[in-house]
Amino acid sequence: MDYARPEVMVFVFLAVASIALYSYLSINSYVNGRRKEREAYYKNETVRRLTESQGAGADAAIALLREEDRLQGRRRLEGTKLRGLITTAVGLGLMIFLGIANDDSHLIGVAIGVVPLMVGIALLLYAYRLAPKEL
Repeated sequence: MDYARPEVMVFVFLAVASIALYSYLSINSYVNGRRKEREAYYKNETVRRLTESQGAGADAAIALLREEDRLQGRRRLEGTKLRGLITTAVGLGLMIFLGIANDDSHLIGVAIGVVPLMVGIALLLYAYRLAPKEL
């Protein structure tokens, strides 16, 4: 048998690439989960110690929690804006690429690109108009 045929090599490449990708994703997920768990534990311990202290420590702990919640909300809103911009750009790129690449009917290529374009516009509309402003 000739194992160096292009058809066989493509299959081998795809098999190895998929195993490597899913191995990376599983290890990354495990490590990130452990990191988040550790961060939450240390944060809770710090807040507990601050609240057990007298007067000013409790106020500082509450202010710290409020500030962290505000920053987390702002990060989430900025992430939504970024996702909206990327999805809109992908939709426009698909419309242009598929409109040019499809010789017989340009309308089909444009119609396929409209879906991610509208999703991106919806994300941007939410981020700029509908999301809570007090972050």
